[in-house]
Amino acid sequence: MKRRDFVIKGSLATAGLATSTYAAANILGASNANDTVNIGVIGTGSRGSGLIPNINSIDKFNVIGCADILPFRLEKGMSKVEGSKAKGYNDYRKLLDDKNIDAVLIATPLSTHADIAMDAIDAGKHVYCEKTMAKGYDGIKNLVAKVNSSDKLFQTGHQYHSSRLYTHVVDLIKNGKVGKIQAFECQWNRNGNWRRHVPSPELERQINWRMYREYSGGLLAELSSHQLDFANWVLNATPNRVAGFGSVDYWKDGRETFDNVHLIYDYPDGVKAKYTCLTANSKDDYQIKVMGDKGTIILSYAKAWFYPEGKLNKKMGDLDGVSGATVSWEEGKGIPIKVEHIEPSKQALIDFRDSIVNSKAPVSNLATGAKAAVCVQMGLDAMINQQIVEWDPAFDSL
Repeated sequence: MKRRDFVIKGSLATAGLATSTYAAANILGASNANDTVNIGVIGTGSRGSGLIPNINSIDKFNVIGCADILPFRLEKGMSKVEGSKAKGYNDYRKLLDDKNIDAVLIATPLSTHADIAMDAIDAGKHVYCEKTMAKGYDGIKNLVAKVNSSDKLFQTGHQYHSSRLYTHVVDLIKNGKVGKIQAFECQWNRNGNWRRHVPSPELERQINWRMYREYSGGLLAELSSHQLDFANWVLNATPNRVAGFGSVDYWKDGRETFDNVHLIYDYPDGVKAKYTCLTANSKDDYQIKVMGDKGTIILSYAKAWFYPEGKLNKKMGDLDGVSGATVSWEEGKGIPIKVEHIEPSKQALIDFRDSIVNSKAPVSNLATGAKAAVCVQMGLDAMINQQIVEWDPAFDSL
């Protein structure tokens, strides 16, 4: 079976966009009247297989099905499931036919997200869809319309919405910690070709799909989308326009998606958000910098620091009255913001399970995922077409 077999062909009408609603009753399937959630993993590559151990560690959350079109990847995913309770499928639609599965985790190439998620909704499954939520404006619109017509939960895999550290930082910012926000400076730099091993040449585009525009949005979709989502979250807004440049400058290996990406998004009130992704220099790796007239907060994967404007108070004490969060100066690092939290991907899966059991909309939901996906497509259009791309008012109702 070829990768394109993931895609269901047919005419998809563009529908209006609205806020999702969720039924308060019968949120679990008839097969699970208790609070145990059975999930199927669609796409058992590095991300899908990597999340299975997290699911194994969560109480009353069971992987009972895995699907992938590549046999060795399916085998890898199945090997990570605890016990022998999971069934393997080379066609995800057969997994969706299993009435014992309440929800699915979609970790397939970006170009397949919308069609698989819509099929899952039609099959009566709750959906955790990895970022970016959908590829292209039509894919975003069609998926939003489908979910809004159902009573199923939809969570987008922007896992930092679930990070207790990131949630706390967003609260600090919204409560005035950095003052009036002037800018975001975000980067996700690596030194490597971003390629995966290909056991046979005919599998190149299936395994290294991130390199090809037919399947992927490249660095902007796979990495920077998390940071775009964060800026939207902090500002509770979407950008007015974007300009940027991207190109293949270093890895001259036949890839189509850019290896050197720079964009500026212009938000209301003059806030500018800059994004950089490099693949030939890893200085400072991942970083989000939120800059205001009272100070700056810098976030890494799992840590955060505050840099106040003006005279620094180096005394120990409570940070904004939050229990367990203290102020101390780290030389060259600023004042650490300390909050107990676990790895965000695991926390996001816990939150997904709890949302299903408690009939509660996820925080990283259809609307936030769609907004980030629109921002990704805007940025791609700006780089590819070398033009300033404006926000489309058709997406204002997200």
